Amino acid sequence: MTMQNSAVDADRALKAKHRAMWAQGDYPSLAAEVIPGLGAVLVEACGVRPGQRVLDVGAGSGNAAIPAALAGADVIASDLTPELFGAGRLAAEQQGAHLSWQEADAEALPFGDATFDTVLSCVGVMFAPHHQQAADELVRVCRPGGTIGLLSWTPQGFIGRMFATMKPYAPPPPPGTQPPPLWGDENHVRALLGDRVTDVRAERRTVRVDRFATPEAFRDYFKERYGPTITVYKIIADAPDRVAALDRDLVDLGRDGDLGTGPGETALEWEYLLLTARRAG
Repeated sequence: MTMQNSAVDADRALKAKHRAMWAQGDYPSLAAEVIPGLGAVLVEACGVRPGQRVLDVGAGSGNAAIPAALAGADVIASDLTPELFGAGRLAAEQQGAHLSWQEADAEALPFGDATFDTVLSCVGVMFAPHHQQAADELVRVCRPGGTIGLLSWTPQGFIGRMFATMKPYAPPPPPGTQPPPLWGDENHVRALLGDRVTDVRAERRTVRVDRFATPEAFRDYFKERYGPTITVYKIIADAPDRVAALDRDLVDLGRDGDLGTGPGETALEWEYLLLTARRAG
């Protein structure tokens, strides 16, 4: 019993750190300014229709939940970090979307079995630390014949490489956890879902990001707004040499990814995996 209690306490502490990480900075503005169209891409791929019950897992400020609601679905936007909901509610109101917002751990969703017609996540569930637990929950709450849709950054794409760039500056992850970009590996996701799904369709695509004038502007934007980047910089804040090194490494990443469109614009292509599947009956 003591070991079990210890594991529960450790999981609670880990989830508290994840919630705090995403609550800092300003992820809602980043999602709205840098990748505003990705949620709609996922909603279209899932074939969301009026009257369907839809759950967005790791919804953040509603990048996918709002387009699903605008498509006429009955939507619940769920996230471990409810601090993100304020911006989402405002955006939904401005766009005339009606949906519900609920705090929820992706690894222990507070919903019944086979509750939803579509369960989707746009660069959200990929950040749950225990991949199999999260995948099990996605399947559990989706009805037989329903759709599971995922949009995740790939390991070899720009954001996957950004996480690899930051990794040496952070402490080792807790035992049993897995890196987020693995959700962008088709074979990994197929293994997580297993034979509980059919009709798997997977495609690697890119989104063009030309929001930043220079590689330095990209770095500074993420240092200010993106929770994982802010967290790494906080960890090394007392080591100026390491801060300077990470500064250089992120600029190099931005420079290496630049499509070379011309002076005054750093154009990037961020690769993601778009995967849909149908829950087996």
